[in-house]
Amino acid sequence: MKTNDSLAVAADQPMTAEEVLRIPARKARVEPPLVKIAQDENLPADDPEKVPLGTRVFPAGSRSIAVERLTQQEVLALSKPLETTGYIPEFADFNPKVKLEPKRDAKPKFIDREEFMGGTVGVETIFSPDQRQVFNDTNYPWRCSGRVDSPLGFASGVMVGPRHLLTCSHIVDWQANNSTGWLSFKPAFYNGSTPFGTAWASLTYYKQKVTGGDGINSTELQYDYVVIVLNSRIGDQTGWLGSKSYTDSWDGGAYWAHVGYPGDLTGGQRPTYQGSIALDGANNLGDAHQYLNHRGDIWPGQSGGSFFGYWNGAPHTVCVQSAHNPSTNFASGGSDMVDLIIRARNEHP
Repeated sequence: MKTNDSLAVAADQPMTAEEVLRIPARKARVEPPLVKIAQDENLPADDPEKVPLGTRVFPAGSRSIAVERLTQQEVLALSKPLETTGYIPEFADFNPKVKLEPKRDAKPKFIDREEFMGGTVGVETIFSPDQRQVFNDTNYPWRCSGRVDSPLGFASGVMVGPRHLLTCSHIVDWQANNSTGWLSFKPAFYNGSTPFGTAWASLTYYKQKVTGGDGINSTELQYDYVVIVLNSRIGDQTGWLGSKSYTDSWDGGAYWAHVGYPGDLTGGQRPTYQGSIALDGANNLGDAHQYLNHRGDIWPGQSGGSFFGYWNGAPHTVCVQSAHNPSTNFASGGSDMVDLIIRARNEHP
């Protein structure tokens, strides 16, 4: 499998939703291995019997590495967007058609949005009719997405390398001296089930620290992503998505699917899927670092979830969910995001 990426380039058009539906599913080439799934225990690394009963213990945090932003001139010199490759384990079934839960006459709401927000904000992030659908699927590529947890709450994320998680910057518990609080990732998490176990952050790569405490401004929208180097190669079991830097030539095309863990429909306990989403790169920003407008249906918890499309039958992520305002939702992406993935994968394979 390839993990040492060069600054490869590609600018071909993504497949349409209709073309994706015609991609044939494929069975695994070999039987999946029997593995012991690690349990999610917030215990220190040494002997847990040495911890007095009633003592609160937490996982270790990670250190962080700042990566310089690309200039627009550097991106233009490449002539085409950056990309990285994905990986499908030979023991994983591949099916681009997600296994949706049966539709119900009325979708259950873990949180009633209008009641929770005082009847004033519900329409800000959900554009009627709500197109999100709950799913339960451990085939590739769906097994690559999962739930992210940190001291700040929960979010969503996707594997982009053997031990490399792409998620939003504002879920990271940024601390002094280039350190962070703990962060965990559970691929294909569903109602407490962790079919691939739990991995923990050991290193955090970023272009800009985004806290989200006072909202996210337009500059932060350009960089609301991080690549987390995990403490185990959990991607060897899940596989991972490729990535491509977004180019404005794709604006308006309903090429993209989104996966995330919403707080309203499922309380963050089950993932949702929405397809045929159009993205629109900010007009005043180049491809190096830009935020993207969209009208996908979003609620807190879906932040960090991937927007991905297909090229030649293979899925690549182009941005992650970031924020919203009363008229549109926003994702963060661009060549800087892919550059960050390349840097993390090359330095910590």
